Amino acid sequence: MKNKAFILSLIFISGIIIVFFIVQQQRSPRTSPIELSSPDIELLDIYKNKIKLSELKGSVVFINFWASWCQTCKDEMPSIEKLYKYFSGNPNFKLVTILYKDDGDRAFRYMNENGYTFQLYLDPKRSAAQQFRITGVPETFIFDKKGILKKKVIGPLEWDSPHVIEMFSHLINEE
Repeated sequence: MKNKAFILSLIFISGIIIVFFIVQQQRSPRTSPIELSSPDIELLDIYKNKIKLSELKGSVVFINFWASWCQTCKDEMPSIEKLYKYFSGNPNFKLVTILYKDDGDRAFRYMNENGYTFQLYLDPKRSAAQQFRITGVPETFIFDKKGILKKKVIGPLEWDSPHVIEMFSHLINEE
């Protein structure tokens, strides 16, 4: 009888540990180092000016897909603004945020109300979202100066953390 109770207790505790790790993994952003080339996509800014991602080669490029209806996107916006301000004077760093399945006017209004100064781009044909295989927002892609994807982050992240600043500094200083 004692043996049976011990085994059941052990199974119960193991189950709790497994559930804890599953929940913890789902909460933390998933990152992956990938070496793929940047797709050549054309985007529009607020003034309908076109930008091609291929024109950004030679710089480290931060591409973030977000939406104003997405709370986790909103949660990470202050850290994106701080990252942008930290590297804004560096010509080897480009920050591109792309609106995903959202109304442009509402998103621009949200950015203005919150004092965000980085550029927002529209993807009217959703070709960027398709080529990047976006599964939801926020999703972020970091490319090195050669246009090679170095990191993909699914979910929010503190983009102004010392670790992230160090990673970008390293990529910017690479030859």
